Amino acid sequence: MAIPDHARKNFQTLLRAARNDDLALLECNDAATGEVRYVLCAVGRDETGYVMTPFGHLATTDNPYDAYLPPDASGGPGHPA
Repeated sequence: MAIPDHARKNFQTLLRAARNDDLALLECNDAATGEVRYVLCAVGRDETGYVMTPFGHLATTDNPYDAYLPPDASGGPGHPA
């Protein structure tokens, strides 16, 4: 499965923010569960102050290697050979 254009654009925005030292790590609460999350944000400005654009949260105390499956390197369904 190919990475969609919106995800590629968000990643480029994240890289640009990192190059410009415009990243922040915020302690937030998950809107659904109330659980504490550490959210990676790009920092921008508007007429009234700072604008934080969330990109995702960092892995919790659980092992992040257990949370994800790597892409199928064998070229299986959804993955071009």
